[in-house]
Amino acid sequence: MRSTLVRRTVLTASAVSLALLATACGSDKADTKGDAKPDPRPSAPGAPAAKGRTDAELTGLLVTQAEVPDYVINAQAAAKLSKADENQVTTDKPACKVLVQTQALQKIGKPTGVARTTLGAKPKEPAAGASPEEKLEAVKNALGTTATLTGLSSYDGQGAQETLAAFKTAGQICAGGFSSTSEGETTKYESVAAGPAVTAGDEAVSLSLTVDMEGGDKGTLLLVMARKGGTIASFSSISLLGKADSPTALIDAQVKKLG
Repeated sequence: MRSTLVRRTVLTASAVSLALLATACGSDKADTKGDAKPDPRPSAPGAPAAKGRTDAELTGLLVTQAEVPDYVINAQAAAKLSKADENQVTTDKPACKVLVQTQALQKIGKPTGVARTTLGAKPKEPAAGASPEEKLEAVKNALGTTATLTGLSSYDGQGAQETLAAFKTAGQICAGGFSSTSEGETTKYESVAAGPAVTAGDEAVSLSLTVDMEGGDKGTLLLVMARKGGTIASFSSISLLGKADSPTALIDAQVKKLG
């Protein structure tokens, strides 16, 4: 059975997809618009101690609709993330817990502040005069759009470096799979591998998780952590069709905004 955290991640993706579906069906205007291993670079031990940012400061640093025009921000889905920390989660391999926490944008360690939002890649709208078949295809594409939970966490001292290091280590220790339990329900993650390359920030790690879904289906989650100074930007991407696309433009825009 799929755990509560995975279910809520999928439901959030569903909310974004439905919003995008409305966008795809609401206009006949044409839209004019290698895998790599995790970054092996260690955190810089000589970096000066950072002073963490507050919730309010981080909220002001979240990307806006104008800054990521190819994405749609879903305020209703984002509001649900305020309860992300309520679910207690355990894993059969303790080092893997950070992966599940990243997936749901839960607090990791002792951040001085957090901020969260939800975005989906804007689907291509059907061209003017599109046939019913072409409009139906646009609907299918909208439902399969990747939704990304985006979070910022800031830390005092070396907290950000330590958080990213734990995430990087989990990608290695948990490569053969692990299981997590939340509210009495267990999810099996079959494997953890390197995700699409990410070079944003001072250091970044990208991971791809294969997870057992309900009905025997398999899903692919993409998790990314990128550090800029004492702040971590986390990205948890999922698609209702099972395979998420890397939100490269979103990652770059968000990390750039951190300074």
